Amino acid sequence: MDLVLNSGDTAWMLISTALVILMTIPGLALFYGGLIRRENVLNTIFLSFVAFAIVSILWFIYGYDLAFGHNIYGFIGTLSNPFFNNVVESNALSTYAPTIPEGLYAVFEMTFAAITVALISGAVVERMKFTAWLAFIPVWLTLVYIPVAHWMWGGGWLAQMGALDFAGGTVVHLNCGMAALALVLLMGVRKNTKLLPHHLGYSILGTGLLWFGWFGFNAGSALGATNLAVSAMIVTNSAAAMGMLTWMLMDKLKTGKPTLLGALSGAIAGLACITPAAGYVNFTASLIIGFAGSFFAYYAVSSLKSRLGYDDALDVFGIHGVCGIVGTIGAGIFATTAINSAIKGGLLYGNPAQLGIQLLAILSIGAYSLIMTLIIGKVIDKTIGLRVEEEQEISGLDITLHEESGYRLS
Repeated sequence: MDLVLNSGDTAWMLISTALVILMTIPGLALFYGGLIRRENVLNTIFLSFVAFAIVSILWFIYGYDLAFGHNIYGFIGTLSNPFFNNVVESNALSTYAPTIPEGLYAVFEMTFAAITVALISGAVVERMKFTAWLAFIPVWLTLVYIPVAHWMWGGGWLAQMGALDFAGGTVVHLNCGMAALALVLLMGVRKNTKLLPHHLGYSILGTGLLWFGWFGFNAGSALGATNLAVSAMIVTNSAAAMGMLTWMLMDKLKTGKPTLLGALSGAIAGLACITPAAGYVNFTASLIIGFAGSFFAYYAVSSLKSRLGYDDALDVFGIHGVCGIVGTIGAGIFATTAINSAIKGGLLYGNPAQLGIQLLAILSIGAYSLIMTLIIGKVIDKTIGLRVEEEQEISGLDITLHEESGYRLS
């Protein structure tokens, strides 16, 4: 097949890449920053910013090659162009997206790696050493994210089996959710486990930026300005809306009052659960997936966490991990060739084997991320130490780790 650059596709992918960057900085940073105590707002925001910076560099030194290079036994790619040597200079087009430059595809995929790492930080806010976080980012990126991305998106063994993950239900959401769970199991509970949002205004802005940027995340994963991108945009928005309304309903039924924080959480749940299915399902299916994702995430946040006793501060596992599972199963059930002719369809469209493949992807990626993160976290804990001192945690990490304060109040 002749590779011919399409200026419309290229323009859309440039915009999509910028939108996903906006999701991390400042979107996710503000969303997380508003949800914690004011003494930790700067530290929490900093965790997202520094994750983006480190991944931005390492991705082009070796990450892109290992994730999307020539396949080695289905597990990892070859390191053929370290430091992105001569890729942009050669004017090469991407083999994964043959109408856009390879450099553009690489930077688009970089944004996914960056937000996946940054998402993990929400589980460990208010108690993780900044130096431990700095050590964790490159190691986890290298040993967990890059192999998983290759398995699913880079021609690895799950891709060869036909596993479906349009924009990151397993690679991003399940992956970060299981990693978050592993870290909080290692670190234990905070001294003050109450969720005390000090500034919901930040979280409102963050959610809005995430919702806006998610169109680049999902519709951008069509890799061109096509009808598939339009379909992905529609179902992304509808699932987010359904997720928000579902969480509000659950709040009303349980407590008698819907909350804005719940509405924001439901929107994020809807966005997360439609991500793996966005390019495969129709509008009706998106409503079902959005409802199911928000319903199960609500249960995980409101009941499962307290019953099992883990302290996932901002519910990374409860929302992203759970919704990654729901959405990946949803793709296996509702995927249809009427939306995407490149697939075989799901359970309801004559291909029941797809659901089995989706479950295998969930189990393998979930187990790999959990076990590897436990190992990485344990090594860091034995060397640098994962958790701040008790006095630092009580006083707040902004002052004790950075000698800064988000608010100059007397």
